[in-house]
Amino acid sequence: MPESVPVRCPACRREHVYTAPAYHCACGTPAALRLDPAAGPAVVEHPTWDEEWVTVRCTACGRTSPWPHPELGCPCGKLLRLAVSGTPAPPARAESPAPKARAPRAPFRPVTIRTARDAVTAAALYLRWLGYGDIRRADQRPPSGIGIAAHGLVAHVDPTVRPASVRDVECLWLTAMTESACCVYFSLAGYTEDAQARADTLGVPLFVLDLTGTPQPVNGPGRALAESGSA
Repeated sequence: MPESVPVRCPACRREHVYTAPAYHCACGTPAALRLDPAAGPAVVEHPTWDEEWVTVRCTACGRTSPWPHPELGCPCGKLLRLAVSGTPAPPARAESPAPKARAPRAPFRPVTIRTARDAVTAAALYLRWLGYGDIRRADQRPPSGIGIAAHGLVAHVDPTVRPASVRDVECLWLTAMTESACCVYFSLAGYTEDAQARADTLGVPLFVLDLTGTPQPVNGPGRALAESGSA
């Protein structure tokens, strides 16, 4: 069951009740975040990418995965970050080299998109659900939007209200080519017809993020990735 704890804002002293989110490991087992009741919340003045993630170990398969750090927005305008016990988790044990059958994926659990950061979180969680590990900010900053990456993958998240253009798709594809990686594009506003046609030619998977936080594939490469995952 999700864990709920009382939270008092250090700035305005308002009382809140926060329920810890539960995410799903790639093996399908829920991985609940354990909150530290002994530590008070911290006011986040300058959010950074690295501090927005916390490492959680799956109790079933031993895999470690990064999940969004628990945060709560107070009506006074302060962003509160809650302490999590037992992190960072120790490294996962090496898996046996013997072949194993691929476990069926559990249903994707989306996060509601209200801000640009929510869009990035939704895309990162979806990539994790597809089987990509070590989600992080991309080394190369794109001309627009936000770049995230995993081993062998570069992804672009476009949280604007402008449909992605041919140039946007080509820039992502060229970046992936220079890094010998695959690429995926996530957009809130969709794509122009030319951009979608170009993505089909280049084999770039395209996804549209709806406000529920569920990525929907809109071309053949996107549908193939959604069905097969990273394997």
